[in-house]
Amino acid sequence: MNVTTFGRHEGQEIREAVLEDGPTRIAVLNYGCVIRDWRLDGVPMVLGFDRFEPYPDHSPSFGIVAGRVANRIAGGRFTLDGVAHQLSQNAAPNHLHGGHVGLGRRVWEMAPHGAKAVQLTYRSPEGEEGYPGAVDFTVTFQLRDGRLICDMAGRPDRPTPINLAQHNYYNLAGAGDIRDHYVRIDADRYLPVGAGLIPTGEIMAVNGTMFDFRTSRDIAAADPDATGHDHNLCLVAGRDSAQPAAELTAAGRRLRLWTDQPGLQLYTGSKLGPPVPGLDGQRYGRFAGLCLEAQGWPDAVNRPGFPSIIATPDAPYRQRLEVEIAAL
Repeated sequence: MNVTTFGRHEGQEIREAVLEDGPTRIAVLNYGCVIRDWRLDGVPMVLGFDRFEPYPDHSPSFGIVAGRVANRIAGGRFTLDGVAHQLSQNAAPNHLHGGHVGLGRRVWEMAPHGAKAVQLTYRSPEGEEGYPGAVDFTVTFQLRDGRLICDMAGRPDRPTPINLAQHNYYNLAGAGDIRDHYVRIDADRYLPVGAGLIPTGEIMAVNGTMFDFRTSRDIAAADPDATGHDHNLCLVAGRDSAQPAAELTAAGRRLRLWTDQPGLQLYTGSKLGPPVPGLDGQRYGRFAGLCLEAQGWPDAVNRPGFPSIIATPDAPYRQRLEVEIAAL
């Protein structure tokens, strides 16, 4: 495994580790645990930048690990054990992806973890972005037989919400838009949203909606008006975790995703348009990539009927994600 200096940020060294296995090459930064580049036979499978400099100001969460709590918290507020907490409101009036400087914008410690694995660690102090408790986070990326295995953990010193999400934007064609990509997601329900994309609290069946991907369906057919998807799909309860929760096919390639999480946020990049070029000089416009964000349900801290995202010293946070991209 090759580890090199990739840049500097606020006086800290930005390092990049490159994992390689056959036709697969994945570059990981210690800034936000970002998967900066993922190549299959030299073709980019994710959106990113060739240089570090655009990331702090122009990245729409390309490749980050989002948290402490990924997705949205209404008003940036919640009550835990009778105590009210006010978080940063970086998506005013709401809280998104951990705040102004969430985990995806922090510089982590990075170390090799075997021949084809890298481990990143970060201690989030008490009160960071308004969250209670200190948390020791660990993210390990391992490349095995062309499959990326991502193990995420958070050990808090007191009860606190944790909900991480790996935030790649995928494009299996390597360029263009993703509206011709076929998607299958093992989800029978979804969460309707209101203002600010905050869940209304309803849990609706996907039948007959643009969120029904139980059988493979292309994005253009599901969303003919190109309004875009940005919703949590509720994975089937009790599903066989040995089977992929989601599949994506396009351009003679297939992505398969396995997760132990209850939800998958599908975002089809309808708001993309960074003002600087991406990998290989590409200009990323609307629908240039799509996200399959395995995670807990958004705003769960304010919805007792949603799966809990509260971690404790005795029940720390764990998530395992596996993603494989291969030629058909």
